Amino acid sequence: MQRFFTITQLTHEFDITTRTLRFYEAQGLVLPQRRGRQRLYTPGDRTRIKLILRGKRLGFSLNEIKELVEMYASSPGEAGQLNLLLEKIDTRREELLEKQRDIELTLLELDEVEEGARARIAELREKVHEESS
Repeated sequence: MQRFFTITQLTHEFDITTRTLRFYEAQGLVLPQRRGRQRLYTPGDRTRIKLILRGKRLGFSLNEIKELVEMYASSPGEAGQLNLLLEKIDTRREELLEKQRDIELTLLELDEVEEGARARIAELREKVHEESS
């Protein structure tokens, strides 16, 4: 296994910018070692980046992701991390289901408004047709 990764290797692997990676560093999410001006990331940092990006795709905030990642290394460890993750998944799922319900209601309302607009256009065309006859 590779001992260190450069910022270039990780930005290419994860399709992120160096600015993003530096932001994660500034937030304390990854802690690269320094060799002069070069940042060297460990396999653990690489794993953290993977977890950060997965968490973002799932809609978690950086603070939530940081809490989960940091819990792994401290008490109550992995079991606590997994329990917290399950709680956050439940919360996120409820948020998404609520948004889904809102979207479904909005789509129904759009259908009703569209139907009314089309009916009114048909009435107006009929009226114009009657007046021109």
